[in-house]
Amino acid sequence: MAKSTVLVPCLLLLLAIASFAAADNGDGSADSVQIRLNCGASATDTATDSDGRAWDGDAVSKFAPPLGASVAAGASYQDPSLPSPIPYMTARVFDSTHTYSFLLTPGRVFLRLYFYPSDYGNRSAPDALFGVTAGGVTLLRDFNASQTALALNVAYLVREFSVNVSSPTGILNVTFAPASAAHYAFVNGIEIVPTTSDMFAKPGPTFANGGRPDPMPVRADTAFQTMHRLNVGGEAVSPADDSGPFFRAWDSDSPYIFGAATGVNYGKDGNVTIRYPPSVPPHVAPEGVYATARSMGPTPEINMNYNLTWILPVDAGFYYLLRFHFCEIQYPITKVNQRSFDIYINNRTAQVQMDVIAWSGGIGVPVYKDYLVVTTGSGQTDLWVALHPDLSSRPEYYDAILNGLEVFKLQTYGGNSLAGDNPKIPERQVGDGSRRVSGKKSAAVSAAVGGAAAGGLLAVLIGCLCACAVCRRGNKAASVVACEPEAVLEEPAHGLLSGPTKSSAFFKSDQK
Repeated sequence: MAKSTVLVPCLLLLLAIASFAAADNGDGSADSVQIRLNCGASATDTATDSDGRAWDGDAVSKFAPPLGASVAAGASYQDPSLPSPIPYMTARVFDSTHTYSFLLTPGRVFLRLYFYPSDYGNRSAPDALFGVTAGGVTLLRDFNASQTALALNVAYLVREFSVNVSSPTGILNVTFAPASAAHYAFVNGIEIVPTTSDMFAKPGPTFANGGRPDPMPVRADTAFQTMHRLNVGGEAVSPADDSGPFFRAWDSDSPYIFGAATGVNYGKDGNVTIRYPPSVPPHVAPEGVYATARSMGPTPEINMNYNLTWILPVDAGFYYLLRFHFCEIQYPITKVNQRSFDIYINNRTAQVQMDVIAWSGGIGVPVYKDYLVVTTGSGQTDLWVALHPDLSSRPEYYDAILNGLEVFKLQTYGGNSLAGDNPKIPERQVGDGSRRVSGKKSAAVSAAVGGAAAGGLLAVLIGCLCACAVCRRGNKAASVVACEPEAVLEEPAHGLLSGPTKSSAFFKSDQK
């Protein structure tokens, strides 16, 4: 009996190694070793999702020990918002701790977990309360998918993590553990996509500390969770249209824009070609992200009196890496100091005199920059990202631009954890769900906000602020009008209303 217990794991390991070698086509590409498990489906059942990705059933899987302690179950109802039945309509349900073991090439990978909270057999959706660990990092703790989906007004959830597989054996263990005997754990799909080792290392982030940038290198073994990945000024980019073999989802930024001052969005000029420089390989972001943008608008007098602002819900108590993607894509912005602006994160100056042409080297050339911020407290909180024209350099146009934005949560080193609290279900759902974002399109989705009533209140607030701005025109020391009361900048912009007011007539807006 003792020999048998030793042989079974060894045979499973050898089977995994053989399968791994068969899957690798020898070209070293990430695509050759991607893994997708349609949990709860038959081992011989291979199906394709709406993005054309093939998923294998996990029954008697080479990535897991015998599944006798688990149950394969089908969802009791198919929500119309599901992009496809795969991998959401079947689940692997665990009444006790269960581990999947994946044999991988050492390096960094995206680990995506798919959850569709539903009644599975005699198990009620709210009774699923569990934790998930991978590579020694706690990804989820006391996670309630049903409560989270209700709070975010979505039917399904995708949680994307970036973990570093550093063990000599290349084994990544992903463990699901019910919170207690009265609860269960489940998962609908597991996806593993190898990525490049430098995805989060180069260039290193700087700390948003009030305009005096400090390099803040991030340890190579740090685990991340994708909180937001936005195509600013454009439509959502599906995983099938992502660059490289990474299958990332890029959401539209529209649900996260604060207030009525949303700026204007536009695409690149027809005679502009996106040209990736050596410092920005194409896998950093797809061309569709760099080919669209949002800026403040064509009127300098208006631009100088508001901040273009995004509000991004996150978990409090963690460090966050924010990656800003820039690319000038419309003429006549081709020279240095035609458009210069400042970047603020959570009321702190992250970057002064951001000049995309100066940083990238020319029109149509992408560039990105990483910044690090820290949040305190517990529960949910908001990250405020704001752009405002830089007046100190007296640029030709008073404007700001952004093409893409990613927000990554960093693990705590002491506790090796990425786990946040379950969001609270709003006491009252109001409006038309204008901030509802598809669960497919975001690993962490914002909560619904009010529709017409909230819009009216914001319009009144904007009107009041503009009236205040007019009243302050006579003041010798003018300051930035911050549309958000909680995001007052720590220092005023210099020369507001006293500098040149050149027209932005070159601007081509999609808005009528």
